[in-house]
Formats: sequence, structure tokens, C-alpha cells
Amino acid sequence: MEVMEKTRTRVYRFGNKTADGSSKMKNLLGGKGANLAEMSVIGIPVPPGFTITTEVCTEYNELGKETTVNLIKEEIESAVENIEGTMGSVFGDQDNPLLLSVRSGARVSMPGMMDTVLNLGLNDKVVQGLASKTGNERFAWDSYRRFIQMYGGVVLGMKPESKDDIDPFEEIMEHLKRKREIELDTQFTVQDLKDLVYDFKDAVKKRTGKNFPTDPWEQLWGAIMAVFNSWNGDRAVYYRKMNGYPAEWGTAVNVQAMVYGNMGENSGTGVCFTRDAATGENVFNGEYLINAQGEDVVAGVRTPQQITKLGSQRWAELAKIEENDRAANYPSLEELMPTMYKELYKYQDILEKHYRDMQDMEFTIQDGKLWILQTRNGKRTGAAMVKIAMDLLKDGQIEEREALLRIDPNKLDELLHPVFDPKAIKRANIIAQGLPASPGAATGQIVFFAENTKKYKNTILTRIETSPEDLEGMNLAKGILTARGGMTSHAAVVARGMGKCCISGAGALKIDYKNRTLTVDGKEYHEGDWISLNGSTGNIIEGKVATCQPELSGEFAEVMKLADKYATMQVRTNADTPKDAQVARNFGAQGIGLARTEHMFFEVDRIKAMREMILADTVKGRKNALEELLPMQRADFEGIFEAMQDLPVTVRLLDPPLHEFVPHQLATQKELAEDMHISLAAVKGKVAELHEFNPMLGHRGCRLGNTYPEITEMQTRAIIEAALNLKEKGITAKPEIMVPLVGTYEEFVAQEKVIRETAQKVFEEYDDTIEFLVGTMIEIPRAALMANKIAEKAEFFSFGTNDLTQMTFGYSRDDAGKFLPIYLEKGILKVDPFEVLDQEGVGQLVKMATERGRSAKPQLKVGICGEHGGEPSSVEFCHTIGMNYVSCSPFRVPIARVAAAQAAISGK
Repeated sequence: MEVMEKTRTRVYRFGNKTADGSSKMKNLLGGKGANLAEMSVIGIPVPPGFTITTEVCTEYNELGKETTVNLIKEEIESAVENIEGTMGSVFGDQDNPLLLSVRSGARVSMPGMMDTVLNLGLNDKVVQGLASKTGNERFAWDSYRRFIQMYGGVVLGMKPESKDDIDPFEEIMEHLKRKREIELDTQFTVQDLKDLVYDFKDAVKKRTGKNFPTDPWEQLWGAIMAVFNSWNGDRAVYYRKMNGYPAEWGTAVNVQAMVYGNMGENSGTGVCFTRDAATGENVFNGEYLINAQGEDVVAGVRTPQQITKLGSQRWAELAKIEENDRAANYPSLEELMPTMYKELYKYQDILEKHYRDMQDMEFTIQDGKLWILQTRNGKRTGAAMVKIAMDLLKDGQIEEREALLRIDPNKLDELLHPVFDPKAIKRANIIAQGLPASPGAATGQIVFFAENTKKYKNTILTRIETSPEDLEGMNLAKGILTARGGMTSHAAVVARGMGKCCISGAGALKIDYKNRTLTVDGKEYHEGDWISLNGSTGNIIEGKVATCQPELSGEFAEVMKLADKYATMQVRTNADTPKDAQVARNFGAQGIGLARTEHMFFEVDRIKAMREMILADTVKGRKNALEELLPMQRADFEGIFEAMQDLPVTVRLLDPPLHEFVPHQLATQKELAEDMHISLAAVKGKVAELHEFNPMLGHRGCRLGNTYPEITEMQTRAIIEAALNLKEKGITAKPEIMVPLVGTYEEFVAQEKVIRETAQKVFEEYDDTIEFLVGTMIEIPRAALMANKIAEKAEFFSFGTNDLTQMTFGYSRDDAGKFLPIYLEKGILKVDPFEVLDQEGVGQLVKMATERGRSAKPQLKVGICGEHGGEPSSVEFCHTIGMNYVSCSPFRVPIARVAAAQAAISGK
């Protein structure tokens, strides 16, 4: 067995136009490793290297370091020899040194969430050889100080000790800058860099008690294990949970020959996109830094320059910089290094066409030679996702089905968020300008630390620059604002992936973490002050700005049309008012799957009549109160039916227990007693009588209708009369009356009898009829088990998966918050079952009930109206078992429409 284990390939080589792997091996090699292999094969200049598979990460977590090293040691040593042969240099050699980079690479892009080490292999002797070999002493010592700083932080744990502290290495550098009266890293002399190396190593010894490792192989193994460890680091775990990525995937490790962007003015590094990641516009764009390494661009330590002349001119226009000044001081790569730019442009064109998707590329120019370090499908906003998919479809690069599969349904949510009201934005006081890193409108209170985003309901996380440690705060904030960094900085890339509004590189901002202040042009803003961000223009605005609802138009509307072409399952909405119904219809809802009648009773003019009905001791008294409610309910239904004319509307009869409608505060009880001319004691007595120890399982749903059939009579009359009134106006209403909380056949039959008899009376009174259905909500496990019997009478089933989940798990949705987060953290549950349908347990009941119901009534209409109806994986499940429709909240209708189409295309 051990021999079999060792013979399995764990290390895959690439470079020099050959590779062991390909882009089809992302699960094994990770996205970065698979794409490095693919680029090597198609002739893109990639620094040679090798990939340690994701399976080794899993082995490391199970078996530990020693066993893992033994499993891969021979393959690693052989792969390093291969790099040495390609590059003509030797790892650890003093005279002709080879340095390595060690990077993570999960199967999906997780920007900044895991660790990287550059310039690995340096020590006091090798640095001398590197200086001699390159003839560039400054470059060699700059690389050495970078290596100690990165290795110290990633492998040796040299991190800030508290949120108020800065990186210990940055603190040393800042101290030297103040002493030397300089501002930029590039202004350090060779002696400065030597001093930094000495001070860095001294800091490591003081903090860790150990000398900085000098053996290159010890350094390499330390870096590899650190990357594996970072898979389970706090920020990676949070990012996985946020995106639903399983922990068992693991990360690959990519080891490559170092190429250097910090060798002087003829070297540089950058990040570029084949299309605009924020808008989807088909323009090549990106940022670069001269005499720098890649981490400088991503970390936002220096605000980079634009790659294209067009991008540079757009940036200068936003920054209000004259063209002459721009061209002289902020030239684009296209202007500064035209030959390098043309070559880079050629490769971006090749890679987009090869992958048939927008690419995010990293590159390094080493002394006039261009290297492509990685490519991946770029993170993009929801708007860019839609535009890019539709543009590629129109260009003939992908076909309709693939265009739809390129849409992440959940990211469509970004297009449904409010935008700034055009009138309000005209009056806005713009206090500063930054780079429009991620579009959207955000209004919130300033906070300076990620952990403080929970302090207020709406926050703007305001930082000099963000780091991966800020991830949770970035996720909770409404918007992100940074003083440094460009369009490809950590803040920008992560914000676009999240769909968060972000402005970066706002150089006019002076941020003081210690005093928690933001100063712009002499005016001071404090934590808790309100600001607004326009992520589409880069405008930073004082105070709150009003917003308005977005519209479904342009490419978004085209995607929806395409989705309807392929979907075989309808999408309805949950709506209780004409306004919500109209919003949902505008988003393409094909009916209402759940109209909750109880919400209509809580309005001020109705709650009194509702309470009178509850307090009445006789049927006559209840009927008198219900007579007051009838015209109100009828008007409600007329509004909803009119908004949804010609489309089906499922109306759920009264569901919650009556105690929810009675007053529990003494002042309100007194007021009710006076209005009804009864004693306060009588009111208190009724409130006490209605108290239930477990209301979820108490006197509610069809139990109310069967106890007080006059309630069902009134509601049925309101529904049918509303439909008939509209019919007189030429408007077709299609009501479906739903009986809630049925657990037995007899419960449903009793309610159906009341409904049909009441409807018949109304038909006779109006001398007219309309078509309607009577069905039930399957939300009790027993109803699922008895579905074949209930379907003998019911004309449709609608699964109320909120309650069905509660009753199947035995979790109260209101109380589960006390333990669900712990269950998720410990892996007892993979996902929150109230957010994502539990297909294994609850789903089994849903599938069984559907099959049993249709065994008794083949034409039975089946849908779902719980919150799961707008969650993509749950929508896919509903399609798989053959439901007729899903129903969800109005703003999730577009998401469900795309998810339904994708399920049909995938053949699931």
C-alpha cells in the first residue's frame, strides 16, 4: 500500500512550452497550476516550475508534515533540478543562484486569502552572488529584505500583535524613512537595505527566539507547509464559508523560478484584465509599477499607473490632472515601454480567445523581458458578468446555453440593489475623488477597523489600504474606501468579487487610525459620521444620499429572456401587497406562489376589527367583526389580482395563532377594553387564554379555520368577490386558495367543504362564476407521508419549506441562532438548512410527497413557496423532482429564473 502511495504523481511540472498537466485538471492542480500548465503548452512565456497537488494538502492535514515530506521529497528535488536546467542556475548556489516563488492555488480563485513567499533561497552568501551575477547590488538587497519580510510574516508568524499595531517589518521601515527623510521604498540606498536586512533578522530573533533560516531547502519546506496551513487560516476559512467552498478541496502549491520586476527602471510588474472587471466593457486595462514586485501592486502599498494610454487619460480626468502633467509624470506602460506593451497585448488577446472568457493576468518585466506569471477567469461584478457573457455570445465565442451557465445567479442580486437617486446626486457635496474600483451606491457610517463594521447598521470601511485580514469587515460593510491602492489592489479585487461598492486610491484622504479620524482638505470626519460612495464614478460624498430602485433592462433583460427560453419550471413570487406584486411582475414573475393574508390584518385600521373578532365569545360576534374586515380583504385581493392579471395567485388562508393579534402591553389593552366597552379584566383574560407554550405547534393554520369556520368563510368570500369584481372590469383573476398546516386528510376536506360552499353562495349572488383551485401547503411531515390521500381532494401542493425544515429537524427558526453557528463551525451541518434546502432529509420528504401526490392525481400542480424558492441549488432540486414552479421574494425572482434555466440546461 505504501509503495502504491509513493508511486502516485503528486508533483506536476510546467515550463519551456511543455507541461504534465492541463487546464482540465483544476480540481487536482488548482486554478493557478492548471492554467500555468496550459499557458506553457500554448507557448506563453511562463517561468518554469511545478505544482504540488490539492490531494497533498489533504494528506498533509491528515498525516502531518513529516509523512507528507517523505511522500513528495523525491519528486520535489527532481522538479527543482528541472527548473535549474531550464533557467541555467542552481538553487542555493552562491555564484549562480536560482530563487523561487511559492504560491497557493485553490481550484477557485481566492484572491489574497492564502499565503505567498517570493525570493525564496536567499541568505547572506547567496545575496552577494545575486548582486555579482546581475551587477545590481541594490536589486539583490531589496529582494533579500522583501524575502525576510514575507517569509517572516507568512512562515514565522511575525504579525502585528494587536489591531492598533502595524506590521513589525513596516514599523522598522517607517522608522528608517523618518530618519532618512524619505517617503518611498525606492528611495532606500543599498546601505539602507542592508541595514533593514540586519534589523529584520534581529526582530525575528527577538520575537521567535530563533535565527532566520539560512538553508534554502529548509526555507522551501517551510514555505510549502505554510501555504498548506493557510488553507485553514482564518481569512481562507471565512472566504470559503462566504462562498460555500468545501474545506475538503484543499489548495495546491505552485513553485516557480523567480523573475524580477525590481531590477531597475527597465523592469516592472503589473496586473491586467482583458475586459473591464467593473463594467464588462471590452477594453484591455490594468496597472503596473516600475522597479517593483507583484505584491506591491496587489497590496496597494504604492498606487500604480495605468497600462493603457486610454486608461491613463481616464484616470487623469478623474484625478483632475492636466494631460501634459499626466504624460510626463504618470505615463502608461503603452507609452513608457511600447514594445513590452505590444507583446503583453498580444498575449492577453491569445488568452481570452483560448479560455473564451475575461482573463485576469499577472506579469513581470525583467530587464526588458516579459513573463506571464498567471492567468485566471477574472473576478467581476454582477453587471460585468452579464455584459461579458452576452458580448461573448454576440461575438460567437460561446453559444446560448454556455452564456447562461456563465451567470452566477446569486451575483444578479447586485443588479437589484438600489442606486443613487439622480436628483439627489446632483445636490451631493463631493468631498474627494478616488478610483471607481467597484460600482454601486453605498451610504454608511465611517469605521476604520474591520471589527467595528458590526457597530452600526450601515458602515463604510475606511482604510489606508485593506489586507486579507479585513475580509469579514469588508463583507459586512456597505462600501469600502481606501486612500492607497489602484484598480487591482486587494480592496478592489475582493470588493468586485463580493459585489461591494468600492473606491480605492483616494490620495486626498488623510486617515489617522489612532484618533479614528478622516481628514479631507482640512475638514475632519470622525468614526460614526455619514459618507456616501459612488463606486461608478469614484466620487466620495458627504452625508447620506437618497437611493432609488434599479430597472431590469439592457443585457440584464436579454439574460432574462434567454433564461425563459430554456427554463421548463416557472418562477412565481411571494407577495402580500399590490406594490410587491408589481415589482415581482416587473422582474418577470409568472404568478404569486404565496400571498399571506395575515399581514393584511396588522394595519392600524384593521387590527381593531381583528381583535374584536378574537375577543368575541359567540359565532355571531365573530361574524360581525369579520363583516368589518371583509371589504378590506376584498380590496386587498382586488389590488393583488389586478397587478397579477391573467397570472395565478395562491392565497394562503389565515396561518398564525390568534395571540399574535392581541395586545400584550397594558396601555393597548386598556384602549381596546374602552373601544369594545368591556372590562380590562376581560381583555387580560382573553390574552391569557390565547397564550400558547409552543405556538408553532399550536392553534394556528387550518386548525383555526376548522375551529372558527367563519374565518375561512370570510376570506373565501373576499377572494371570490374580488375576482368577480375584476371580471366585470375585463380583468382575469386566477385565484388558488391554499389551506395551511394540513396534517390529516380530514383537516383538508373540512376546509375544502367550507371554501367550495362559500364560493358557490357568492356565485349565486353574483350570477356569475370564475375558475379557482383549492390546494394545500405541505409543511408538516405527516402531510408529506399522507400526500397520496390528500391529493385525492387537493388540486395543488405548495411546499412551505420554512416550517417543514423546522419540524423535520426539530429546530425552531427563531431559536436556532443559539447553536446553528456552532454546528456550522464544527461541521455538524455543512450549511444553514433555513438558507439552503436540506436535500438529504427535508428534500426526501418533498420528493416523496410529490411522487405520492401525483400517484393519486397525475395532473397535480406542485410548487414551493418557502424561502428556499430563490436559492439556486434548491431551485435546481425543485426542477429535478419535476415541480411546476418555485416561488420566492420579488427581488430574487431573476435569480430563480436563471437558476431554473441552468437546471434545465444541465439536464438535472
